[in-house]
Amino acid sequence: MNKQMYMDEAEKALLHTYNRFQIVLEKGEGVYLYDTDGKKYLDFAAGIAVQAFGYGKKEYNDALKEQIDKICHTSNLYYNVPIINAAERFLKISHMDRVFFTNSGAEAIEGAVKAAKKYAYTRDGHGGHEIISMNHSFHGRTLGALSVTGNPRYQEPFEPLMPGVKFADYNDLESVKAQVSEKTCAIILETVQGEGGVFPATEEFLIGLREICDRNDILLILDEIQCGMGRTGYMFAWEKYGVKPDILTSAKALGCGVPVGAFAMTKKVAEKSLKPGDHGTTYGGNPFVGAAVNKVIELMERENIPAHVQKIGAYLEKKLDGLVQKYDFITERRGVGLMQGLVSEKPVGEITAKALEEGLILISAGSNVLRFVPPLVIEEQHVDEMAEKLERVFATIQPSAS
Repeated sequence: MNKQMYMDEAEKALLHTYNRFQIVLEKGEGVYLYDTDGKKYLDFAAGIAVQAFGYGKKEYNDALKEQIDKICHTSNLYYNVPIINAAERFLKISHMDRVFFTNSGAEAIEGAVKAAKKYAYTRDGHGGHEIISMNHSFHGRTLGALSVTGNPRYQEPFEPLMPGVKFADYNDLESVKAQVSEKTCAIILETVQGEGGVFPATEEFLIGLREICDRNDILLILDEIQCGMGRTGYMFAWEKYGVKPDILTSAKALGCGVPVGAFAMTKKVAEKSLKPGDHGTTYGGNPFVGAAVNKVIELMERENIPAHVQKIGAYLEKKLDGLVQKYDFITERRGVGLMQGLVSEKPVGEITAKALEEGLILISAGSNVLRFVPPLVIEEQHVDEMAEKLERVFATIQPSAS
């Protein structure tokens, strides 16, 4: 079948919940993707910050093939070796004490919220507790995750959502303080907001939140589903600030394409929250995803991916800053490591579509931000290639740029 036939078949069979780009991707190699017509694309989206090693990483692929030949699934009624090894590695890099593996990031958020509520229930002997989240946040599409997502456009069609959620302004400590009450059991936020426009937390804000939580026995939940696993130049972004959460969520690059998420917690939270019967999953933490997580973390540590991201991230920042200076409709760069955004006064949908024509895959964050979340293994030449392609796109929008 040709490309159009594939897309027509997809629209007949799949529920139309995505307005997809008009290409059909077939294979990947390194940091490049190829469509069914054989066209090559430089990938600066990485499956939305998932493919940390790009495509065709032999050692990763071999680990999955080996596990398939052993066993893929057993259920959580039994122990399995791969997930035990994965858990040990994850707890080491996250500095947490207990972890629960899920099938997705949204499920990790669900588990984190349940753990926080159960902690407060155990402490106080009753329910009715509240959670503070941030405006312009994004935590997932399930009803629980949507309830703590600070975007009314996503929420309104599905109301009523989970009660007891208040919203404050990101990086505004006073707005958080105004929402704290004796009912507050947790404060949840992305350490770097992704969908909301690529906004890193300020050090003052995170330190202030930690103090509020410590003073009031409130749990700090950091959502590092997108910004974690090396993307900011640290294994987890909170390490840059030295502000450790009580509960941490992870997904995306955790499995590098295998559907897996996790929520982890300190010993204090684990001892007073979820018990047998409180939470569960059929597929979460099965041997197949355990093999993936174990190998991903092993490779990230051995190849010192965070250090590489710090180096290449600085180079990417320099290139993007140059574009801000050169093009009037690009007004700002913000981000950290290999999680960057350019604020555009022109429609970003038009820019990403034109970038595809140039063989460059980019995605947006919100309505006015171009998002750059490439594989963590890119080199300087890939940044240069991206900038050249993007300049050709920008030149069609602002031809007179000097």
